[in-house]
Amino acid sequence: MSDNGQLPGDDNKKRFGGVTTTRIVLWVVVGGFAVYLIVVGIIGILAKAQ
Repeated sequence: MSDNGQLPGDDNKKRFGGVTTTRIVLWVVVGGFAVYLIVVGIIGILAKAQ
């Protein structure tokens, strides 16, 4: 039995821990949609107040 310094769960951390381009694009799209909803909501509140 050889000891290579890895724990049994290290492979999962390596596979799921990195920041990929797909993850960045997903966050940009979701963040953009959230900003859109917030801005539209504020504009709607201001338009109704007048």
